[in-house]
Amino acid sequence: MVQKYGGSSVADAERIKRVAERIVETVKESNRVVVVVSAMGDTTDDLLDLANQVSPLPPARELDMLLTSGERISMALLAMAIEALGYDARSFTGSQAGVITDSSHGRARIIDVTPGRIQQALDAGHIAIVAGFQGVSQDSKDITTLGRGGSDTTAVALAAALGADVCEIYSDVDGVFTADPRVVPNARQQPRVSYEEMLELAASGAKILHLRCVEYARRYGVPVVVRSSFSQRPGTLVTSEANLAEENVEQPIISGVAHDTSQAKVTVTGVPDRPGQAAAICQTIAAAEVDIDMIVQNVSAPGTGLADISFTIPKSEGPTAMAALEKARPTLGFDRVVFDEHIGKVSLVGAGMRAHPGVSASFFGALAQAGVNVEIISTSEIRISVVCRDSEVPAAVRAVHDAFELGTDEVEAVVYGGTGR
Repeated sequence: MVQKYGGSSVADAERIKRVAERIVETVKESNRVVVVVSAMGDTTDDLLDLANQVSPLPPARELDMLLTSGERISMALLAMAIEALGYDARSFTGSQAGVITDSSHGRARIIDVTPGRIQQALDAGHIAIVAGFQGVSQDSKDITTLGRGGSDTTAVALAAALGADVCEIYSDVDGVFTADPRVVPNARQQPRVSYEEMLELAASGAKILHLRCVEYARRYGVPVVVRSSFSQRPGTLVTSEANLAEENVEQPIISGVAHDTSQAKVTVTGVPDRPGQAAAICQTIAAAEVDIDMIVQNVSAPGTGLADISFTIPKSEGPTAMAALEKARPTLGFDRVVFDEHIGKVSLVGAGMRAHPGVSASFFGALAQAGVNVEIISTSEIRISVVCRDSEVPAAVRAVHDAFELGTDEVEAVVYGGTGR
């Protein structure tokens, strides 16, 4: 079994000792356990602040060396706490655990996992504690980090490599809910969610599981259980649709409503309406290593032959995208670029949409009744997403949640640690 504990679960000495007790209880049930830990509380943010205080642009290699120290502190302290309870524990950095990545500092991707030392520790009867969020570059042999949420990905990758029965992701909420409990207090916990639905929820702003973690779990068929380290509730099982069907669970039409206020909208105005222009703009953004989420092109104005193209990107990458577009403006021939950071995305996700007509009508009807103006629409087979003003996001989420009767009469959602991770 692989267990992952988030930053809020190991935020201080008392919580670390409580996690150690939980791990020991799991071992007593005849389980061999590998534990992946995040940095304590806000350690990563504090380290980033320190780096920015000493350097306006910290070198990526050295920043990774700095940030990985947070997880190493957690793993060593947790191993000490477990030893104090009379059980043998061994801590390992990501590189010692065999997490091999590419050489992209700050957002490395896992190439391979060779957990030889972890397997030896398990065979010797030890509890293996692994620092999440990090690995070692296959080419340069430098320490790398996987980006935010990378500890989730580390845990699933190790579970896949070790052939673990399950990967438990512990945070400070009891599972996957039909909406963010901070926005919708009566959100209902889901007992099971498919990989496909969880991918859409994660991509739409639900922060309970990292997108790359879910992708990895689906690829290798690793069952993931989302639980709280502050309670004994069973959590939410994330698995394949086939497994859901085998257990005769009637899948609900809608799994949840997700929202994201971390994006911005970029509008390129006065674009010549001819083949290849949208591709050229997207290629410019891609060359700047900025990810585009939603995109829409307006019909060209009569007589002008000019159109507008709008798309959403992470707010943090706005300056990079704007600089790349301004540099390419003479070549692309558009008029100007407008940056709008006061937007939010609201998404409705559910595998049951495939077989139930009228979902879109109910969704947009709820937004209309709440007075929410829709700026961009994007859909997939099991998701509908819209962009609106960021100030309208809470009202939009609650209106859609109520329209599909996703709530419960009892308050199920408790955020124990306050951060959601």
